[in-house]
Amino acid sequence: MHPYISKKLPPENINYKKLIRLVGEANAALARYDGLLQAVVNPEILLSPLTTNEAVLSSKIEGTQATMDEVLRHEAGLQINEEQKRLDIQEIANYRSTLIQAEKELELRPLNLFLIRQMHKELMSGVRGAKSEPGKFRERQNWIGKPGTPMDQAVYIPPEPHLLPAALSELETYILSDDEDVLIQSGIIHAQFELIHPFLDGNGRIGRLLIPLFLFYKRRLTRPMFYLSEYLEEKRDEYYARLRDISESDNWNAWITFYLEAVRNQGQRNIRRIERILELYKTTNKRIRELTRTQYSMEITDALFYKPIFRTSDLQIRTKIPKQTLMPILKRLITAGILVTVKQAKGSSPAILKFPELLIITEKE
Repeated sequence: MHPYISKKLPPENINYKKLIRLVGEANAALARYDGLLQAVVNPEILLSPLTTNEAVLSSKIEGTQATMDEVLRHEAGLQINEEQKRLDIQEIANYRSTLIQAEKELELRPLNLFLIRQMHKELMSGVRGAKSEPGKFRERQNWIGKPGTPMDQAVYIPPEPHLLPAALSELETYILSDDEDVLIQSGIIHAQFELIHPFLDGNGRIGRLLIPLFLFYKRRLTRPMFYLSEYLEEKRDEYYARLRDISESDNWNAWITFYLEAVRNQGQRNIRRIERILELYKTTNKRIRELTRTQYSMEITDALFYKPIFRTSDLQIRTKIPKQTLMPILKRLITAGILVTVKQAKGSSPAILKFPELLIITEKE
């Protein structure tokens, strides 16, 4: 197998006529999703669990085993004894912080190679790939295969290091340009980035982050909160097969068809999920107000959606509700089944509680 040789973008062999119907369906799903996103008053609060779930699933594609429940329990202060799980959780936390930081940067700068290097540095900070030159494009050959596989047995070999600067420059020019359809362009960018594989580690995660960030950069999304990793993880074998089709036979049409189907299907799923989250928010706020007669129902509801597994002390800090007022409210919510106790308070250690209804919606359709 020979290293992949990157070609000029956009690809010349895309059959746009055959893609018209699918392009329309995918764009319609994305537009409806973004319309719903705009209706969310505080998306960083209400949709925080979706961002965490995306980080979990994108990292899972790369082999991490930590679940969303484990991530949230760890962040709430529960001790994780297994070293492997702690490393997995740190990778997931880095993915989430990379997305959040990149969104802020895109308010100030274009989506260029400089920002991509910054993203990689954040993603790989303090984790297993920290020795893989965070924030630096590779200067030696890498390849894809089972762990320990020599290059002559690789399933894919990216471009040679001396060809990488030209390939990256071509990709950056294409990111900053306008093509016939933004969604198709986002699919081409993702695939080309994965084929170039410009870093020694973390390419898959950075490539998947580029999807919502590019759509946000092109103002097709109000916030970069459109996540495809759930679909890609479910269709992992086909995902990799379609990327290999490009490298082996220049078959961009099969990849773009798969990608647009991913956007359409995941878009529809995300729409249903956000609708359920918004409905749960309304009903939860109402139930808390009716059960407790508290003036703080909105503050408590916001806090539950932001962190559905939490220490009672953290909730008190976030809501600024006096402890003597908050604790009786939480007891009533536990009795009503809205909250579940994960860990009882002991000595100076606060109780850890869980808001299970939101996690059920977030993790399952």
